[in-house]
Amino acid sequence: MQILFQKNGIKATAKASSKANKNTVNINVINNSLKSELLDLAKNNPQFSDKFLAYCFVAINNNIELVINAGDTDKISISQLQKLGGKIVSIVNATKYQQCSINLHFAINEQQVAQIAFGAKLQSYRFNKYFVAKKQDKEFYLQQLEIICTKYLESKKAFEQLNLLAENVFLVRDLVSEPANKLDPEIYAKFCSQLVESGLEVEILGEKQMQKLGMNALLGVGAGSSKESQLVVLKWNGGNKKDAPLAFVGKGVTFDTGGISIKPSNNMEDMKTDMAGSAVVVGLLKTLAERKAKINAVGVIGLVENMPSGTAQRPSDVVVSMSKQTIEVINTDAEGRLVLADALHYVNSNFKPKFIVDLATLTGAIIVSLADCYAGLFSNNDELACNLQQCGTDTGEKVWRLPLGEEYDEMINSDIADMKNVGSGRGAGSITAAQFLQRFVGDTPWAHLDIAGVAWKGKGDALACKGATGFGLQLLNELVKKYEK
Repeated sequence: MQILFQKNGIKATAKASSKANKNTVNINVINNSLKSELLDLAKNNPQFSDKFLAYCFVAINNNIELVINAGDTDKISISQLQKLGGKIVSIVNATKYQQCSINLHFAINEQQVAQIAFGAKLQSYRFNKYFVAKKQDKEFYLQQLEIICTKYLESKKAFEQLNLLAENVFLVRDLVSEPANKLDPEIYAKFCSQLVESGLEVEILGEKQMQKLGMNALLGVGAGSSKESQLVVLKWNGGNKKDAPLAFVGKGVTFDTGGISIKPSNNMEDMKTDMAGSAVVVGLLKTLAERKAKINAVGVIGLVENMPSGTAQRPSDVVVSMSKQTIEVINTDAEGRLVLADALHYVNSNFKPKFIVDLATLTGAIIVSLADCYAGLFSNNDELACNLQQCGTDTGEKVWRLPLGEEYDEMINSDIADMKNVGSGRGAGSITAAQFLQRFVGDTPWAHLDIAGVAWKGKGDALACKGATGFGLQLLNELVKKYEK
């Protein structure tokens, strides 16, 4: 979908355009303080109200136009502006119009206009590459969206970086949407090797290299698969050479059967998404390189496939992690924390980062707690946690902080090793998983984001259709900005 910005008055009205082209519709975005015949006309429609995103179609001079309510625009947030743009695209595309022109009937600055365009762009994503027979039914119809505004050049400029961010959100969604036979650890690593074209340094460690480093926790997860496990290191050097990098670590289980502790078959197909954390790290590092971020950053993703076989890891096995801490494997379906354990230690010991943020679709327990509304946040550092919470509020990718503590730490003590990979009993599953990870970061400021509930949605929302959301990229890009010089 092409997004254009036009100055007020360049076109007489989109009404004239709709007369000439039946595939074009005029959009009127109003607010609750507007006093005009247009508002009166909309209020006569029982579908319309003073609620945010309430809308209706009205007849004006024999043309059908859309009126949508932006609510109280004096207090409108960035997230609401994005949802406004996304809602417009959702409505217009559902009616199969190919073009639309948006008229804003209230004062708005160029940054706000750009956020509307950003939301519209995010809603335009579809993962249709494998359709053949039903391809026509799954097409995205809206080809061109035009926003008519006063500062159109400034709005276009403000949208440039947001457009770049949207393209990388689409990359994250693409990676998460790919089936496991099209994106196994080896294919995924090969894809990452091509990111040098974006300006990143890329290093890929295979199983032999990881064995020499003692990454037995990560390697144990992939032991049952015929696909070789990989560790991918992405580096962006945009700051001073002496500055410690910001570090981001992602869980990349390209398919999770549960291993010997095999999952029920119902909905197991969703386990192709168990690499969503790694996809966000890839998208983030690519974004930082493309926007020439003035910061040093490193991204590490552990890529494995968790399969049952004669060589697979068993419940009761004990592995020695890279940090030399020993782990009793109680449940092979609690595999993501084993991957992250070695990846976190590798990052911490090799790069001495300013902080580490890891992302993982780690526990079903976080979905029970927070559904698909918030990501779970765990941290050993209040400043980092507060920054993440603020960035979540600003971007609409919300996080909710949950506790860590000695009581939970005791739940992962093992009778025969330094720790076990699941907690005692059924309670606090997300917390004990975070406590496990904390043992591999030392004193480095660290935050863990459990994105199991937000990485994939069974129903679409204002900014994405059903499927992968790309949650986390906007959040972390905003976090990085706080540390840029």
